Amino acid sequence: MSQITEYIKDKSVLILGFGREGQSTYNYIRKHLPEKELTIADKNKPTVNDSKVSVIFGDDYLKSLGDFDIVFKSPGIAFLDDVTYPDTTEITCQTDMFLRFCKPTVVGITGSKGKTTTSTLIYEMLKHGGVKTCLIGNIGVPVFEMADEDEDLVAVIEMSSHQLEFTTVSPHVAVLVNIYQEHLDHYKTGFRGYVDAKLNIAVHQNTEDYLIYNPEQELEGIVDWEKVIKGNRKPVTFTDAKNDAFVNELWKSTNHLKGEHNRQDIAYALTVARIFGVGDDAVREAIKNFGGIEHRMEYVGVVEDIIWYNDSIATIPTAVMGAVKALGNVDTLLFGGLDRGIDYSDFIEYLARCDIRNLVGLPETGHNIIKALKEKGADKSFFCARDMEDAVKKCAEITQKGKSCLFSPAAASYNYYKNFEEKGRHYKAVIHSLTK
Repeated sequence: MSQITEYIKDKSVLILGFGREGQSTYNYIRKHLPEKELTIADKNKPTVNDSKVSVIFGDDYLKSLGDFDIVFKSPGIAFLDDVTYPDTTEITCQTDMFLRFCKPTVVGITGSKGKTTTSTLIYEMLKHGGVKTCLIGNIGVPVFEMADEDEDLVAVIEMSSHQLEFTTVSPHVAVLVNIYQEHLDHYKTGFRGYVDAKLNIAVHQNTEDYLIYNPEQELEGIVDWEKVIKGNRKPVTFTDAKNDAFVNELWKSTNHLKGEHNRQDIAYALTVARIFGVGDDAVREAIKNFGGIEHRMEYVGVVEDIIWYNDSIATIPTAVMGAVKALGNVDTLLFGGLDRGIDYSDFIEYLARCDIRNLVGLPETGHNIIKALKEKGADKSFFCARDMEDAVKKCAEITQKGKSCLFSPAAASYNYYKNFEEKGRHYKAVIHSLTK
């Protein structure tokens, strides 16, 4: 029996949310505790063929938390003002349990944007350096998939704010790539709650641990680094990355890491690699073999003499502006998605003055931003699309031949899609259908 299941075996357990992580939690518990009574709660009725499982579903599925000793919360479920539970109920998640009870050394990476690229680069550098490693977490592989591994494994875990919200232990090596406004609809206290969740990656560290972070982030009055940092600080500023000859060599050696933000990501990853003793030749080989990240400034192809890029992972304005700058020849920007209360005023100013000729908006935020730009009298070509098919068709009509169309939403996808991956793949599928 694992330490996790030893801890929960005599407690009543609720698996809250039955998506990818919830199903993984169920499978892991069943592997070690095949006879344990479990309850699964989800807004939609969970489908599970198990006589020892009870299900709770419907609009009131969050009302019964107090009936259980332990709740394994899935990342996408928000606890707002209408969610209450007693102190006797322990809210946890896979990330928390892994950090508390599992043997592998953990490198945790979080941030608003750049965490997927940084996590993947760290994994590749460690792997090429001969370190036994895995890449799990928010990248798409639930951490319980590696929960029974031994201490000789270095687990590189991408951690979202949702996965960090209820963690009580921090990783041995923590990488905080950046913090911008995002997921404000998920937290009772808005940006403050989001920042506090992110900082859980470091606040429980000890003097033997490492925090890699950028002290140049504009977080004055929000983050007191002296109180956050308990272990070895490894600051990596934008200036450091720009002036590091080896970082620049790596950055210039690949076409898959365009943009200043990716140079910073390389610098973060290199700092981690050096903690684990990875040499420069192994790092060079890792960068050489790096094939880019799906949905992150992903080159889709040339269709209808237009260069198409998929950047659906860019759910905040800062990421969109970085992609536009990195690509350099964007003629049409397709953007928009779920309105989560983000302040778009700076983004609207940017769109009004940038060189992009065509702006195509998807519901909801795309339409709202285009309306604001029209009211400002911005000299652009505007189009409010009904859906992705309508949007891509318009992009194909108006984008100048030989130039780029970039899909970079600056918003979440949940108003029409399960996640940004589904939205990005739909975008690519519609592009490829243009030639049929």
